[in-house]
Amino acid sequence: MLPDGWHRSTLGEIARISSGGTPDRAEPSYWGGNVPWVTTGEIQFNTISDTAEKITEAGLKNSSAKLFPPGTLLMAMYGQGKTRGQMAKLGIEAATNQACAAILLPEKQDTDFFFQYLSSQYEAIRELGNAGTQQNLSGGILKEVQVPVPPLSEQRRIARILSTWDQAIATTERLLANSRKQKLALTRHLLLAPAQQGRWPIRAIKEISERIQGRVAKGEALPVLMISSGQGFVRQDEKYSRFMAGKSVDNYIALNKGEFAYNKGNSKLYEFGCVFPLETVERGLVPHVYVCFKLKAQCHPAFYQHLFAADFLHDQLGALVNTGVRNNGLLNIRPHDFLGCKVPVPPMQEQARIASILQAATAWIERHEGVVEKLKQEKAALMAQLLTGKRRVRLDAKAMEAA
Repeated sequence: MLPDGWHRSTLGEIARISSGGTPDRAEPSYWGGNVPWVTTGEIQFNTISDTAEKITEAGLKNSSAKLFPPGTLLMAMYGQGKTRGQMAKLGIEAATNQACAAILLPEKQDTDFFFQYLSSQYEAIRELGNAGTQQNLSGGILKEVQVPVPPLSEQRRIARILSTWDQAIATTERLLANSRKQKLALTRHLLLAPAQQGRWPIRAIKEISERIQGRVAKGEALPVLMISSGQGFVRQDEKYSRFMAGKSVDNYIALNKGEFAYNKGNSKLYEFGCVFPLETVERGLVPHVYVCFKLKAQCHPAFYQHLFAADFLHDQLGALVNTGVRNNGLLNIRPHDFLGCKVPVPPMQEQARIASILQAATAWIERHEGVVEKLKQEKAALMAQLLTGKRRVRLDAKAMEAA
């Protein structure tokens, strides 16, 4: 139910929808010019002010590519991953490839309002592309997308409000990016450089730890855990929405909080596997293929947590891989060989000092991540109200007259 003064329409009724094209790659004279040329990978809910590739005037004339003015909305009609359905706005005059839909609105409609609305409908619009075998969007599909149409003055007011939230999110994301860079610099300066320069004694992991292979006590119910390369330990039932039960966990290892495990599965973040301490629960079960160990008293757990997170073992583990990755994604690294990998062992006081600095940097990053997530949630809640008319904006007298 739309409020008074609003009406429902389709995107095809209020806008002209077009697409672009790609000049012949085999013709050198079509490429390397000064005409910006957008591809779907550059459409990321952003304003496009430059492009990775440029075409020439000849390439523009001898292909189905066409120039679109600043303010044109772009939507990715197909692409890998989550690309399909993402939005962008042209901040410059540019051409696009055929995978980009160009949405040109008349002056009586506010571009920023419809950018916000279509962005808010990202998941629903993506789903429209799942009807066919190609799982792509098309100009025909986009023309049928239902949109609310408030009076122009109200469109502009809503867009300004949501733009303020976008600016707050962007500012906080920049602070977050800077915080991550600072932590990376600290890690290199305090941890990696001294280790690589030989300033500290070096010991094998087996010399500074005790291997853990104990099974769960009879009748003890423990959560089944696994290591995610991006998160550390996570509950298996939360990740896969299912429980492991019965004999399937009989050979799992019981791990206590603060103890470490090496997951020898390769990932984008950790090519030769990753090492994490258990932090999320007091005690849990982990797969028997993990190499589990407990550090001895002369080792500060947080120091080694940061050392392993920095992928310090990368080269040593890589040298242990003889025949590559097995079909199940596990590297053929034996527990004995992993425990033979060497790590620095600074004086305990220095370990604690370095760990404290890096933990403070981590906490700062986590605070910024929390702020970004909260801002996004609050903006999403506000969008759901403003873009549907459930919550109205106040207009001044001039705006009311213009409406």
